[in-house]
Formats: sequence, structure tokens, C-alpha cells
Amino acid sequence: MAEMADAGTTMSPMNKLRRHLRQLRYWRRLPSLATYRLRIVLRMAFLSLALAIVGLAISVLQQEKQLSYESYAQSFRKTQDQLAATLRHPAGQLALLNPNHAPEGGGLRPLLLPFPALDFDDQHKVRQAIAMSGCLAQVGPQGSLCAGIGNNPWAGGFIYVAGTFDSARLQPHARREPDVTQAHRVEVSVQIRGLHYRWIAPFEIPIDSAPSGGGMQGRLTGLNAQDAGKPNARPVRDFRGWIWQSPVCTSAGLAPGDAACRHSSFFSIRLPVGVLQDALFDQARPVWPPADLDKISVHVAVLPPGDGAPLLDTARDPVTPPFSLASLRAQLLPGETLAIALPGGAEIARIAGAANPAAPASPLLLRLIRRLPVETESAPLDSSTTVATPLGDYVLKLHGDARSVNQNLGVVATRVSWFVGAMLGALLLAWLVVEVGIIRPIGMLTRRANSVARTVKGSDSLAQLDFSDLRGRDELGVLASCLHDLLRRVHEDVEREEIRAEQERDMWHAVGHEIMSPLQSLMALHGNHGDQSLRYIQRMQQAIRILYGSASPGEAFQSGQVQVEDVDLQAFLHDVAAYAPSAGIADVRFTSHADGAVMARADLHALEDVITHVLHNADRHRTPGSAITMTLAVTERNATITIHNSGSHIAADLLDKIFEYGVSGRESGGSRGQGLFVAKTYMAKMGGTIAAHNTGDGVVDGVVFTLTLQRSA
Repeated sequence: MAEMADAGTTMSPMNKLRRHLRQLRYWRRLPSLATYRLRIVLRMAFLSLALAIVGLAISVLQQEKQLSYESYAQSFRKTQDQLAATLRHPAGQLALLNPNHAPEGGGLRPLLLPFPALDFDDQHKVRQAIAMSGCLAQVGPQGSLCAGIGNNPWAGGFIYVAGTFDSARLQPHARREPDVTQAHRVEVSVQIRGLHYRWIAPFEIPIDSAPSGGGMQGRLTGLNAQDAGKPNARPVRDFRGWIWQSPVCTSAGLAPGDAACRHSSFFSIRLPVGVLQDALFDQARPVWPPADLDKISVHVAVLPPGDGAPLLDTARDPVTPPFSLASLRAQLLPGETLAIALPGGAEIARIAGAANPAAPASPLLLRLIRRLPVETESAPLDSSTTVATPLGDYVLKLHGDARSVNQNLGVVATRVSWFVGAMLGALLLAWLVVEVGIIRPIGMLTRRANSVARTVKGSDSLAQLDFSDLRGRDELGVLASCLHDLLRRVHEDVEREEIRAEQERDMWHAVGHEIMSPLQSLMALHGNHGDQSLRYIQRMQQAIRILYGSASPGEAFQSGQVQVEDVDLQAFLHDVAAYAPSAGIADVRFTSHADGAVMARADLHALEDVITHVLHNADRHRTPGSAITMTLAVTERNATITIHNSGSHIAADLLDKIFEYGVSGRESGGSRGQGLFVAKTYMAKMGGTIAAHNTGDGVVDGVVFTLTLQRSA
């Protein structure tokens, strides 16, 4: 039984052959690699596009990193120059002298001025001093105030207040009149070290004072606030003040006598602060300026006669402070730090650039940016500058780090990554559309077309067309075999269309011949030069020649002809210089190193065209207000014309190329680089030469064009 089972399970040779044939038919039915060739190529193309987009994005990111590093280094140097220029300005000098000035605290605080004291009795000197120091603070819409102390402690420990306000004509206070509320007055108070000083200074006109030019001038008599209004109140001994009112109305169109006329008034006051004066004489070497200068508060109010609202009030009106060191923060880039040190080395201020607003940055992109190699080093940048002031030289130390560019670039790259992702998404969508909407239907069509081809395999119509060069095992090969009937009918339609087109061309040729014949007759009938019809026909022929011409501008200039003859360069250049303003070229001067006429071989019109092009070029690039000089020099054989203008140089690598067509050596301002090409072409046709070279050792000394012509025999 076991032997019978073994015999039953043993496959006979015939069965083995049948199984091999079935496997062979199965493998033959499977599509070969050639069937998927187009699909593979198409998919590889989409993959290459995706890789190209990613590679392009990385390449642009690397280039932007390089440019950002270089731009940061340039911006760092520019920031250094701007900071030094700002602090060398009077307003910057004042900020250096008052490093602890904190305008955000509000109110009016005295500043250390770059002067020992203010000459408060002289209006012009006070105005000039506060304008030069830059200490004026805007108070309200029309007022201004400057509060400060001198930089010399031995000037007396005074606080100076000066400013402007607008009011009607000033009402003076009558002498020996206890009531001060019936006159214009200034109320000043100072809070220092827990003490409160307060003065009321009514406006008074001295007996021997005479108004100048219609204006008003008077003193401010300082009274202690608690004594004001009392009989026999005595003025404060060291309090000094003056007011000067302009006679002109601040509003245009009003006369000084009008009720609505308001005048601009300027006042200057010296305040005696006892605590400061006592501190000066309590020790041999006083501390000046006071250490608590930024904590001293000054309040100023200008009151009209009666109980009206103040004309100017630092407690009511917003005070716009002058420039301070904190304002330098706006000039610093993110990551930069400015340290300001005293002449002795002590640091008085450290200002850091404003940080970038929080913006999302992809950590993955930041790591990628850090790994991108660039040529520029990302080491920290440091610079030091000295600024001179009346109290000594201050040292500015600016520190920056180009590596902070990575964060900014990461923010930008994060935003751009959305566009790259959108492009990759669009590419993926296009691949899906092609794969599902094109390749899949083509595969189905191939299978069905193959079935149709097997069905009509014996058809005579299929055998009549030769598609051996198109047949293959891929989809297009099967389609080519199945669609030969359709192509044959298309071929027949094309043949019929070609016959129709040929007949149409013959018809149009006949029409053209019939039109040209009457035109030739018209030419014969209107051939007289006095006939107006001939002129229009000639214009039409000229227009046709231009429209159908094939020569380029360069070829047109090269083919031009010149008529060389003897030309008097002396008279010719004199006329060119004289008529240059008529051509829009001003201040052209001609100088000759030869006596009498200088005859040279040239075409008069071509030479004028050459010199005009050179003069226009010199006029475009010369320094405004400078002259263009033409000089004539002769030798035994040649005559040399030099044209010089003062202006920017031509780049050294362009000196030999500016005479080529379409090349401009400097900022062209709309020029297409044609004039110098024409000049060189005409000079060569006249047997001469033209060259250009820069003059001087600097960058803006000028350019000289040299034209050489042969002298007449």
C-alpha cells in the first residue's frame, strides 16, 4: 500500500511538462519591464522636480545666509558711524552729560548744560545757548522750556529756566501794588531733597525801559510764594528773570491791535536754590553736578491776569523731553549692545538693541541654517569710538554678534517654508492627477486595445499600414497598432487639406499679380518728380523697406559711409563749443595749443556726431556746476582733441569695453550704450582713433576722452 501511495504521489514526466507549460503561459501573460517604462520615467521626473525644489530652497537659504552675514557686517559699521554722529551733535552731547536723565518719569527735570552758566540777561545769548545745547522740551502745543544747571560749580548753584509761550499783550504789574494777580506772572517751584522752593514772579516794566520795535521787555521780580500779595513784600535777593515779547502776531493776517492777536514771548530766569548753594561751600571740593540731579523736579506755570487758565503749565501740559541716551536704542539692531564709558573708564550707560517681536521659527529649520556653510565668519563684532565733550572724551563701545542673524533668517525661512510646502503639495497633486487621471486610463485603454487587436488580427485594413517603427510592448506601441485605421483616415484628410491649401495659395498668387500690375502702371503714370503721388508711393516703399529690413543697429552703423575731406579743426571746435548750449550741454570751454588753422582729414558731419556723443556722455556724468573742457593739440602728423569732465571714474575693467555696442561704463541714466560705439565706428572710418582714461588719484577726479585724426598733407 505504501508503494502504491508513493507511486501515486510521484509526478509523471507528462504532468511535469504540462505544469511547465502552464507556468510559461502565466509568465508570458505578466507585463514586462518595457510596459512600465513610461510610468517609471514619469515618476522619476516628478521625483526629480521635488528634489530640485528642495535643493533650490536650500541653495537660496544658504545664499541668503551669506548675504545676511555680509549685510549685518555693513549695518554694524553703519550703526557705529550713526551713533558717533548722533552723539557728536549738540543734542547728543547733552545726552552724554546727562546719562541718567529719565524722561519717561514725567515732569520737567534740570539738565547739566555744556556751559558754565547762562547769561540770562541777554535774550540772544540765552536763545543761542539753549538752541545749541538742545535742551528745549516741548510743552503743550505751543510752549517750550529748558531747565538746566551750569557745568561749573562756582557759578553759584543756580537752576536756569528759559522758554517760550504765546499770549495776548503782556499786562505789567504796577510798582508798590501788593496784588500781583492783575498782571502776567510766572510761578516756579523746585522740589529737591525733601525741600520745596516756590516763587511767584510778576512781570514788571522798568522805569528806564523803552520798548524795541514795538515789542515789550521787562523783568520778572521774584517773590516767595508765601509773601506774594502782602504789603511791603521784599523780592528774593538772587532771583533774576526777564521777559521779551515780540510785536508780531503769531497768526498771519492779524494786526497787533486786534483782540485775537497773540504774541510769542521768551523768558529767562535764574533760580537761587539754597540747598545747592550751601552744599558748594560745605566742602573744599564740591560734587558737581549733584548726584541727585535726575531727582530734582521743576514746575513752571505762566499765569495770565486774573484767575484764567495758565498759558503754560508743566503739571497740566504734556512735556516732550529732549533727546536722551535711551533714544539710541532705536538705532541698534537686535543683538547689539552699546556701552558708554566716562573718560576715567567708569561705564555710565549700557543700551541693548530692541529684541525682535516674537515670531515662530521652526527648530528644524534653525538647525539646518546653523549647519549651512558660509564664507563669512560669524564671530562677534566689536568697535570703539571716542566722542569729545566739554567735560572730556567719552568712549563708545559697540558690540554685535552676526550669529543673531540665524534667528532672523529662521523666522523668514519658516514663512517661506509654507510656499515650498505648497509647491511640493502642488507637485504631488499634479502627480496624482497624472497617475490616476492619465496613466490609469491609458493602462485600461491599452488592455482593451490589445483585446481589439487580437479580435481583428486578420483584418486586411490593419495589414496595409506599416507601423513597425511605432509598435512595441508598451502602451503606446499597442495603441499605435490599434489606431492605424484612424490614422489612415486622418492621413487621407490631410492629403485633401494640402490639395485645398495649394489651390488657395495659387489663387492668392494670382490676386497678388493682378494687384501688382496696376501698381506698376501707377508708378509709370506718376513718375514725374513734381507729382505728389510719387512722393507718397516712395514713402510707402521706404516704409516697406524698413519694416522688412533684417540688419541690426550695429550692422547699420558699420555699413554707413563717410566722405573724408580737409576740415579746419580750430574753427570747427570753436563752433562746437559755442553752439553746445543749444544742444543742452552747458559750460563747454575750448582751448587750443596751436596757432592758426589746423587742417585734418575728417568727415565734418561724422566728426560732429562723434564729439556730440562724447559731450553728452561727459555732461551726464560730470559734477554739477563743473565745466567740460576741449583741448586741441597738434604734432607733425596728427591732431589730438581731448575732452575732459570732472566727475566719477569709469571702472577699470570697463575702460576697454565702453566702446562696444550696448555697454555703459558708469550709471547710464537711461543710456543704452550706443553713443560711444557710434563714435568709435566713425573715427575708424575717418582713419582716427578714440580712447578714454581716468584722471587724478581720487575717485571723482574725472575722465578724459582722446580723439586722434591725421593732419592734412
